[in-house]
Amino acid sequence: MTEGRKKAAALRYDQGKDFAPKVTATGKGLVAEEILQKAKENNVPILEDASLVELLAALNINETIPEELFQAVAEVFAFVYRADKQLKEDVQ
Repeated sequence: MTEGRKKAAALRYDQGKDFAPKVTATGKGLVAEEILQKAKENNVPILEDASLVELLAALNINETIPEELFQAVAEVFAFVYRADKQLKEDVQ
């Protein structure tokens, strides 16, 4: 495997439906670039955390994240919440 290849993972969490966030996509190289491009096109905040991506990439698509990752993923969702809130304030 080539070092330096970009990796990406996407998560989904529906508070009313899901017990915990689920992995919706993972990839490296061109697939990672496509995941990031789709996020940008849909104004989804992007957080870079190589260690977390490595752990998430080991999970299956639609797999609920394990309890050991709850704290790290909670920090990601807090980042997304703050970014989304800031974007809404900037638009007003």
